[in-house]
Amino acid sequence: MEIKPLLPRRGEGTLRIDDSDDLVLIEKVGFIPEGGSMPESGVYAENHAVIIICTEGMAQFEYEGQTIQLHKNDMFIYMMLRSVVSNFMSSQNFNCRQIWFTASEAWSIDMHGSKSLADMIYLKQHPKVSLADHNAEMLDGYFQLLCRRMRDRTPSLYYDIVRSLFSTMLLEILALVRGGKESMEETENTNISSLHRQRLADKFMQLVEESDGRIRKVDDFANQLNVTPKYLSTLLKETMNRRPSEAIRFFTLKAIKHRLRFTDMTMQEIANDLDFPNASFFGKYFKEHAGMTPLEFRNKYHR
Repeated sequence: MEIKPLLPRRGEGTLRIDDSDDLVLIEKVGFIPEGGSMPESGVYAENHAVIIICTEGMAQFEYEGQTIQLHKNDMFIYMMLRSVVSNFMSSQNFNCRQIWFTASEAWSIDMHGSKSLADMIYLKQHPKVSLADHNAEMLDGYFQLLCRRMRDRTPSLYYDIVRSLFSTMLLEILALVRGGKESMEETENTNISSLHRQRLADKFMQLVEESDGRIRKVDDFANQLNVTPKYLSTLLKETMNRRPSEAIRFFTLKAIKHRLRFTDMTMQEIANDLDFPNASFFGKYFKEHAGMTPLEFRNKYHR
């Protein structure tokens, strides 16, 4: 069954700059696309990041291999474009505030000097933030002020004011995310040595994701990190409870599945793109680790 792209809804309760989808605020509506229900196969945001703050009720869904539950004052940050949200369920009183924005909008407000890839890696692993009451109230204040300014187009500096408010709200959210990360590091890593080991593990995960499935040998990543493969294996086991090969396989399969779902590349073209020796080897690798052939996987999402 086809996984459907999801766009920010239009109509009552939504605010935009002009008619653009670059920045969209949704004041009071559940995380459900127009039509009233989520497709069984799930949805993905193709060009948008989405920040969702639950204001009442409860929702549950699958995201990046995790089961996410949202309750009041929980914030979910969808930053991995094309990541699939599936198996959505919610209480009847579930509601949330949503902020949809494109990468171009985020870059246009000069956030690039503040955010880092380390933040993105952390958000991939921890996309939910449980807000303390005072932080939830603070973000709600920003949200309501941003809504008021987007409704009032009279100021001559309207566009600059809206983007400045949005930029400030994003910085506050980034500060909360980093605060959670630092708290976790302080709890789990109480000395300089262990902090270094955690950062080395984070760097490994970053390199694996950046390779986009093209590098599949533990030795190659160990060389990039200037450590031995044995040390890297021990490090990943202690810090993440997984083997390097498991992380490599996860991102390799993700890269393959993305090409099978969202491109028209042939099996040979995918094999070449990901540096497999040939299409036959590529097919055997995918079937061994995914439980079906590449063609079966593609047909599953394009019926």
